[in-house]
Amino acid sequence: MMTNRVHRVILRKAGSKCVSLFLFVLMLSLLLLPAVPATAESAVSMKPSALYARCAVLMDGDTGRVLFSKNGEEQAPMASTTKILTCIIALENGSLSDTVEVSEEAASQPKVRLGMKEGQRFSLKDLLYSLMLESHNDAAVAVAEHIGGSVPGFADMMNRKAKEIGADSSYFITPNGLDAEDENGVHHTTAKDLALILRYCIMESGMRDEFLEITRTPSYTFSDCSKEREYACTNRNAFLKMMDGALTGKTGFTADAGYCYVGALKSDDGRTFIVALLACGWPGNKNYKWSDTRKLMTYGLEHYTYRDVAPEEDCGSIRVIGGYAGGFPDKGGVEVPVRSGGTPGRILAGADEEVTKRTELPASLSAPVEEGDQVGRIEYAVDGMVMKVYPVCTAGSVQERTADICRSWIVRKYFLQKGD
Repeated sequence: MMTNRVHRVILRKAGSKCVSLFLFVLMLSLLLLPAVPATAESAVSMKPSALYARCAVLMDGDTGRVLFSKNGEEQAPMASTTKILTCIIALENGSLSDTVEVSEEAASQPKVRLGMKEGQRFSLKDLLYSLMLESHNDAAVAVAEHIGGSVPGFADMMNRKAKEIGADSSYFITPNGLDAEDENGVHHTTAKDLALILRYCIMESGMRDEFLEITRTPSYTFSDCSKEREYACTNRNAFLKMMDGALTGKTGFTADAGYCYVGALKSDDGRTFIVALLACGWPGNKNYKWSDTRKLMTYGLEHYTYRDVAPEEDCGSIRVIGGYAGGFPDKGGVEVPVRSGGTPGRILAGADEEVTKRTELPASLSAPVEEGDQVGRIEYAVDGMVMKVYPVCTAGSVQERTADICRSWIVRKYFLQKGD
């Protein structure tokens, strides 16, 4: 009995010492751990599960490179974010001073709507503000009929433009984004395609300035052409006041699509980020899209910076087979210097990404060679995607070594006693 009791006391004491030793080692380990930078913490937290949206993309506005994706190529309805494509097509194919007459179909569109009547007439400019600030469905149909002749005709224009932009996984049926289906499928896009379309609107289109002016306007008032009624529109894009550098955007909601959003931000140093969100909650979760947008934009600002790249003035030389440079060289040829042209540039890259450089040059050229001929290229890439290309050109010319040149050289060299 006594022996057992002593054993228990010893075990308790030993256990107590083991626990104390374990706690000491644990605390020491925690103290010795390196501090984790805030950017690393953000990177860890930036996982698809951290977003409310079912489909999301963060895109580099300069190049269209996808920086972050959650189901970015999954097809889904996109509601009124459709209207960014409606707007840019109208700007490119119409005149802001055009007069648009309202049809019965346009006047019968469901809410949200301007409340136009059949036969009313408006300027195209005013209807585009109605379309983009308040997201009026009747304005979208009136614009589509004016530009495309009919809604199906305008839808054809939308699908052609989407293909030109590279939005190959999208299909448009309506100009306002209301849920729709026909024999070819449902009205849909992907987060990646939607981001590409906004990138086109603000970076590539010849009407990008007009697009930005309309979509950035806080409020707008106008009248129909008869001046009988006055209308007021307020911009519903809360993102414009949410973050410094907010550039533009468009909201959307339907029963099938849920809350959707596409928006862009431009930082002080010129970085442009685009966020596209699809199926980002349903009624009761209206603010999820703003939370996701802020999170993705902040991630882009914190983790992606510009790296400088430049052409090379001297890229060495290339042997020219069959060339003549004033003497009588061997059949191997002569050398021509090459160099790359262009101006220094910048590439957006993440903190953990490497900018790689690749020079493509042929082993040799065939005479004749003219100065300025492009013979190769220098590529700068990030994550396998080529971001910047500089041409490599010849910095001199090389004449072809013909039989006549060879005969003339022999005559001068051996018969006229005129050597090199």
